[in-house]
Amino acid sequence: MKTEKYARGMCAMACGLAFGAAFAADVRPPSNAAIVQDERGYNAWPMIQAMGTNLVCVYSRDCAFPKDGHSIWPGTRDSYAKVSHDGGLTWSAETVVAGDAQAGEVNEGIGLDSQGALLVWVRCWGEKSRRRHELYRSVDGRSFSKIATLRPDPMPMQILDPVFVPELGLVSPWFAGRYDVDGGHAWGIFVSMDDGRNWQMHTIERDLRLREWMTESSLVSLGGGRILMIGRCERGLGPQFQATSADGGKTWTKRRTNIADVAESTPSLVYDARTGLVANYYYERGVRRLKRRIARADHVFAHPDAWPDPETLAEGFEPRAWDAGNVNATRLQGTLDCCAWYTGTPSNAMVVVTRVPAPRALQAAGAGCPEQ
Repeated sequence: MKTEKYARGMCAMACGLAFGAAFAADVRPPSNAAIVQDERGYNAWPMIQAMGTNLVCVYSRDCAFPKDGHSIWPGTRDSYAKVSHDGGLTWSAETVVAGDAQAGEVNEGIGLDSQGALLVWVRCWGEKSRRRHELYRSVDGRSFSKIATLRPDPMPMQILDPVFVPELGLVSPWFAGRYDVDGGHAWGIFVSMDDGRNWQMHTIERDLRLREWMTESSLVSLGGGRILMIGRCERGLGPQFQATSADGGKTWTKRRTNIADVAESTPSLVYDARTGLVANYYYERGVRRLKRRIARADHVFAHPDAWPDPETLAEGFEPRAWDAGNVNATRLQGTLDCCAWYTGTPSNAMVVVTRVPAPRALQAAGAGCPEQ
């Protein structure tokens, strides 16, 4: 514990001495967004979840030792959480989700168990023998306890948001591979029937070329055994993927969507069974725009190339395309969609939340459904 606290203290001291209060000079707050965390360092890859009337946002940060980059390696990055009681306008002091000095921790998925408690996946990276994925549980978004540790084969690059699917349990998408290799990639789902204590790994596709590798997926259950999943494509090799199952995850069909205005940035789906609408949130890197597409879920389930045109919700100001994006969205009390994302420079970034009304109707008559 002393070693861990000392390492964090030295990290914070190095950041302060090296860069001081220059953060505001090289990171400009985006429009239409509330700041969650702008402490000096690379605050990035946030996840957000509604818990009753509150919001919990988890993110990771490193010390940004180099002026022109950031690190995910042991001793440089931990996972943190903050709570908001006013719909994302203001945020509490941060607490540590995971802070092993022998690992670089990055949160990778967020959701709720059957009791309404928060679940957070954390990837622990470093030496190959220490690599693992840990699942943390919290009833208040402030204190976290580890309930599962996974070292599966293949070792996923990420395990994503856990979602409850009726008659199946908690389902988390995963993907495995190497971004610099054109082959051997895989993706699938983890399933838990005991609120995350134990997980079974299912591989849906394996031995994929880079162009066909679906990564960083977001999943929603439409009911009746239907599952809709949207995933990103790496290296700009095509539009977003859509995978669907009509039999509760036993078999899957993967196709391309018509959503090409995105560059290697994570999608996030929010589905409303009352309206039948699904919202797909994503960030267009390079263009610096947070976007949303709203569709009738029943229609795009069978027609992945029929997603309606997007609307722009917010704009960032990052000088380099890769230092922003990866939106993660949640619906608060059925009326407000809260989207966590990040923006900054290669060594400094802030986590922000954009708040938009939940969609109640499609903006264009007939959008996302067959022509009449």
